[in-house]
Amino acid sequence: MKKPYLYLLGIVFLALITSVLTSIDFASITGATTFNSVIKDEGNISVYFCPQENCEQILIDYLHTAEKSLHCALFDVGLKSVQQLLLDKEKQIEVKVVTDNDYLKKFNYSFVKADSYGLMHNKFCIIDGKKIFAGSMNPTDNCAHKNNNNLLLIESKVLAENYEDEFQELWSGVFKKGDPVANSGVQLGHTIIYNYFCPDDSCADRIKEELKQAKESIYFMTFSFTHEGIANILLLKKEEGLVIQGVMETKQISDYSRYKLLQYQDIPVLKDGNKNNLHHKVFIIDGETVITGSMNPTAGGNEKNDENMLIIKDKEIAAQFLEEFWKVWEEAKAADNLK
Repeated sequence: MKKPYLYLLGIVFLALITSVLTSIDFASITGATTFNSVIKDEGNISVYFCPQENCEQILIDYLHTAEKSLHCALFDVGLKSVQQLLLDKEKQIEVKVVTDNDYLKKFNYSFVKADSYGLMHNKFCIIDGKKIFAGSMNPTDNCAHKNNNNLLLIESKVLAENYEDEFQELWSGVFKKGDPVANSGVQLGHTIIYNYFCPDDSCADRIKEELKQAKESIYFMTFSFTHEGIANILLLKKEEGLVIQGVMETKQISDYSRYKLLQYQDIPVLKDGNKNNLHHKVFIIDGETVITGSMNPTAGGNEKNDENMLIIKDKEIAAQFLEEFWKVWEEAKAADNLK
């Protein structure tokens, strides 16, 4: 015969345990995104690097696959091939484009809208609500064929929904603000991707959280790097004994840049060797996590522009970015030796 009081005690005990567990903020304990909810999805991710790979043709081929809709948020639509593709597709499917107000003159049509202030600095398109292109590459001749850039092609309905939500905010005139990303964590096979938009999702804080987790190394390639908080974490990690190395775009080094500070603190950092631009916005952590997207590690990128950012946890993808880093590093070192 069951004892009612023991049964009731068991229920109370389970309720107390459940209450304690649900009140624990695992993410704050680890200082990481590791325990954030991740939605499993079907899909894949491919990474390309410009200018050594034909990023223009790769992008054109990808955009050509659109059969129902093509929604793009593009800082600068400069490539004639992309302009023509968008014009051709607009006759067949739904095409909508948001661009930066300063570059509207390059591509000004009825299906194109521009922001009203600040920078609409995104570089992404959503294809048929299930695929996206993102990364640091603007569809311009310089970005595709002269500057160091990364181009990401991702198939994921969940990520595409995130980007579509952001696009619809921009299309409706909501700039430099908006709702937080709905599903920040997505798992595609063994790859985990966290997706954020700036300034909606406090992107600099996300970067700092990831850098704080670093145990062995941080490598970075940045067009513009002025953010004090991000630089300070690199200094702290250097004091902990981690390997920290970076390359920065020469033309962006100024009194506001963190180049001299990092150099003064004996962090190996070089001015890039590309006579055009190093346009990456990349951190590679412990050979297994990559941060990339449109956002430069600057206060403006975090607070004043419309941007997007991806945190990718995948050793194979990290290895590809490390290979790109060492290519850029050797070019920078060679250019420095020629001076």
